[in-house]
Amino acid sequence: MRPALAAWLVLSLLSEMEAEELCGAPPAAPSHSIAAPQLSAEERLAPHMPEPLRCDACHAIAFQIEEQLHKAEGKVGRKALSESDYVEVLERSCSQGWESYGVQELDGEKHLTGPGLPRQEPMTVMVTGGPWPGRLSKMCHSYVGERGEAQIYRAHQRGPAALRELLCHGEKGACAGGKAGGPHPPKVLQNEL
Repeated sequence: MRPALAAWLVLSLLSEMEAEELCGAPPAAPSHSIAAPQLSAEERLAPHMPEPLRCDACHAIAFQIEEQLHKAEGKVGRKALSESDYVEVLERSCSQGWESYGVQELDGEKHLTGPGLPRQEPMTVMVTGGPWPGRLSKMCHSYVGERGEAQIYRAHQRGPAALRELLCHGEKGACAGGKAGGPHPPKVLQNEL
């Protein structure tokens, strides 16, 4: 009995396939092909954040620091954090996972993308993991080391724009060389090498 049932199932499937061929198969859904960003050797292998992505990385770091400090302030009732508390929060901010960040290519330009960054397109491929989390963590630690926890916390207390200005747009900031008008590209921070 079972061999007969198996034969009947096979014949049923074959007859369905023949019917589709005779009547015409339903139209195939349109397919889209989206290529992953083509990363240069520096973008794939260098231990530092590549120059064209440094401004985006700085904005991601400022966003994460701002988020973590707001959460900590919320836990203590919105009053100012003690020095030991904000030092701990900044350490935790820089040591976090960063796995939600990656690179997308939009209109032929590569951009870092993730929480707090504006350039997120749904129809592109984002390359995450790999070197990006480590690079962001290293950059974050170098900012905290060079600017100091107290200066970063004071900027945070003045608002997100003040923190971004301190970290990203000042004279030595990662965004200073591009649209901000500085003729010299930003330098790699000493601690980041």
